[in-house]
Amino acid sequence: MATTHLLYLHGFRSSPRSFKAQRMAAAVRARHPAVNWWCPQLPPSPRAAMDLLREGTAQWPVEQMAVVGSSLGGFYATCIAEDTGCRAVLLNPAVHAARDLARHVGEQVAWHDPEQHFFFAPGYVDELRALERASITHPERYFGVMAKGDEVLDWREMTGRYPGARIKLLEGSDHAISDFDDHIGDVLAFLDLA
Repeated sequence: MATTHLLYLHGFRSSPRSFKAQRMAAAVRARHPAVNWWCPQLPPSPRAAMDLLREGTAQWPVEQMAVVGSSLGGFYATCIAEDTGCRAVLLNPAVHAARDLARHVGEQVAWHDPEQHFFFAPGYVDELRALERASITHPERYFGVMAKGDEVLDWREMTGRYPGARIKLLEGSDHAISDFDDHIGDVLAFLDLA
């Protein structure tokens, strides 16, 4: 069945104003205006973020929903996909979120608005650890766009986390996937939007 409900999840310190979120929103509006699009601002607490997402998608038709996640959003997208069985697109997904974000405990500045600050509490690392999955089920439901040029996350860990999934491995690029316009067509095709 075609996807009628699409969830987009931004990364750590990011927002719905991110480059990729804006590009996806514009493409969905232009090409698939009937699709229900939701890109919420995620709270710093992973538990609160997942509660928000589960509550916000509780009435969505699972067989017609999909999720796209970037970086930490990719980690959350994996949780959503495993919980619901929906399709997921992962853009340079965080694989070991608890390990990687442990060094970011403390005061943080929002990427798109330096006036906005938030506190990443030590307990949030434990919340991330509690969300980790040993492996994915149904790898055919996953599509990853992962860059060897990612300066934040290791592409080998990313690809290794999703065995059997469809992966578009970029030779260069960067963590932000600055050349996202070159790949958005593949993302939309995999999502099979209504």
